Amino acid sequence: MEFLVTQTEMQQYDKNTIECLKIPSIVLMERAALVTVEQIRKEMGDTPYRVLVVAGCGNNGGDGFAIGRLLMLQGCQVDYVLIGNKDKCSKETALQLEILAGYGCVLYDRIPEAEYDIVIDAIFGIGLSREVEGIYKDAIEKINEQNGYICSVDIPSGVHADSGKILGCAVRADLTVTYGFRKLGEYLYPGAACCGKIICGQMGIDEYSFLERKPHWYTYTSLEDVKLPVRKPNGNKGTFGKVLVIAGCDTICGAAILAGRSVFRMGVGMVKIITSWKNRDAIQQTMPEAMLNVYDTTLWQEKEPDTGFAESFRKDLEWADCILIGPGIGKEKETAWMLDCCLRESSLPIVIDADGLNLLTERKSEADLGRMLSTGRQMILTPHLKEFAGLYGCSTEEVLENITVYPQKLADKLNCVVVCKDARTVVAHAEGDQCYLNISGNAGMATAGSGDVLAGVITGLLAQGMELKEAAVTGTYLHGVAGDMASKIHGEHSMMAADMIEQMQELLKICESCEDRSC
Repeated sequence: MEFLVTQTEMQQYDKNTIECLKIPSIVLMERAALVTVEQIRKEMGDTPYRVLVVAGCGNNGGDGFAIGRLLMLQGCQVDYVLIGNKDKCSKETALQLEILAGYGCVLYDRIPEAEYDIVIDAIFGIGLSREVEGIYKDAIEKINEQNGYICSVDIPSGVHADSGKILGCAVRADLTVTYGFRKLGEYLYPGAACCGKIICGQMGIDEYSFLERKPHWYTYTSLEDVKLPVRKPNGNKGTFGKVLVIAGCDTICGAAILAGRSVFRMGVGMVKIITSWKNRDAIQQTMPEAMLNVYDTTLWQEKEPDTGFAESFRKDLEWADCILIGPGIGKEKETAWMLDCCLRESSLPIVIDADGLNLLTERKSEADLGRMLSTGRQMILTPHLKEFAGLYGCSTEEVLENITVYPQKLADKLNCVVVCKDARTVVAHAEGDQCYLNISGNAGMATAGSGDVLAGVITGLLAQGMELKEAAVTGTYLHGVAGDMASKIHGEHSMMAADMIEQMQELLKICESCEDRSC
């Protein structure tokens, strides 16, 4: 697990380190320069390159000047540019300029007309909150015109450290060396696309600097973060969970198959799929391991099913340990009845996805919806942006604009875990002090059925007794890693949802091996 810090958090940790842990700011600056130069050399080798440092007046600029000096002392030809008023430099940056003057270095006030092998972007750090204009905009545009390797110091200039927004314009870096902890905005789009390769270097601000106030955001970056449900050696198929998958309608069969197979692949012992009778043959042929209960819409009354199906459905609720409802079910009267029955007559842990969420949206004005969703039962909602907007009561654009805020508010309102799906998925839980941002996965996963697979993965973990939030976080991370593995085999253009399920088999073997080695 790694923390993702906001601007305010990082500034406080920096202050704690200097004032409470007594590490001088100039020492932190020199350490930052050292780890940056080390990383640049790893990427580019020890050739005596021609280097351009473009720096601002704040401490980010001081970092940049120190980086340039160290590269100069290693044989590089370095040009130094200060963007802004020299009289307004921070005391640490002013000291770095004095050091450069002692070495006889020339300081420019604009970028020379020359070609550089390496460009160090140190104009703005994480404190930027205004639109980039004037000489700063000109400098960023000049940097982006360079053909050399661009390294941004802490964060690309022009990217908001909390939201990932581009504040007018931003440096497009090949490498970003960030310090202490990764910054939230470096992993949120569109800013994430400006960062290139992100390396987090340790320069003295670490978990001691929290003074017991941990960051609000975290992410998984390694399979070592994953703890799978315990597999008891004396267990049986009932031991490892019985899942009721309510998926697929008259015209959509694939969602039921993808969701059901994903649940099985996670290690669940028994799966029963409830779907339209038209899907019977396809499911039996592709997933013979699953049990089946089908309904016929032609036998449905105005709001109630035929007596036989109603009785069997309620028995299935008694049989199961966990419910997944929504993939491909449509929004007809029969699926609406099943969702209502699950919410009113069962207290089982439940994952609601896709059309299940759309049905909730249609019922959000009902007086008892809040009661049904706030009874303390274990519940995970897995909306994409449009589904989330329907539940929250806003536009899709507003969700994207507030993706670091709204999921937590919805989780608190409905007393559940919310998995808000996008290029970066957010997992929030009711009254939670921390949120998870998923950074695994790739653009190839934007394909039909990917959400059905995710819902199945999360449900499979939940059914085996994993704690609610952990099932959502672990499932989301593993789903992304499986997508990354599938893209390496099939390519992002050609991969399909079923490819992720197949990779889950190999992925879980790796996780099991890691646990055996006590990683």
